[in-house]
Amino acid sequence: MAKKNQCDNIAGRITLTLRLTWHYLLLLAGLFVLLYLNYPFFSIIPALLFIFVLFFFRNPGRNIPADESLILSPADGVILEIEEVFEERYIKDKTIRVAIFLSIFNVHLNRSPLQGEVKYRYYRPGKFLPAFKCHASDINEKNFIGIESNGIKIMVCQITGFIARRIKCWVDEGKKLSAGEIIGIIKFGSGSELFLPADSKILVKKGEKVRGGETIIGILPDIK
Repeated sequence: MAKKNQCDNIAGRITLTLRLTWHYLLLLAGLFVLLYLNYPFFSIIPALLFIFVLFFFRNPGRNIPADESLILSPADGVILEIEEVFEERYIKDKTIRVAIFLSIFNVHLNRSPLQGEVKYRYYRPGKFLPAFKCHASDINEKNFIGIESNGIKIMVCQITGFIARRIKCWVDEGKKLSAGEIIGIIKFGSGSELFLPADSKILVKKGEKVRGGETIIGILPDIK
């Protein structure tokens, strides 16, 4: 059974897109008028950029599964890696790391993978290597969001890339989240990571395409 999250109604989607893009669109509209009046041929450049900005910041509706035992994808993209690692910042235990690569054509909004409360936030400055590089996670700019649900800890990470160089996170410690709720955006290719309990059941594989708030990454342990 799926449900529509409050952030996925039409008015809310349009409002968020406009809030994120109005300054870009205003600048491009002004540039379009200026070029059209003086160099009409070149006015196509800001017109195409105007369309691209709307495309990049799009916020499509999602059917969000209602089952609290499910772990949802925090982002659109392709599964880059699935591995067991020790997570030392928040979970402080063995975890399963699921890395997702976002190309410039993916939706770049990040969503909460499950219902819970934000218990940890940490921003780490860094570099801007292409997000598909294996060591990008270790040295790129990164934002950590630790979430607790029914006593189980997971963590979401936003990672910048070569083109996407600005992380925006709209939640902080103490924030109660619903599954699939929008929590931030990485502006202009990037990456997202999920750190899950080691005994979670993983339902995706490397190379698989996923959709934020909709694709089921796995099932939490000890929840029937």
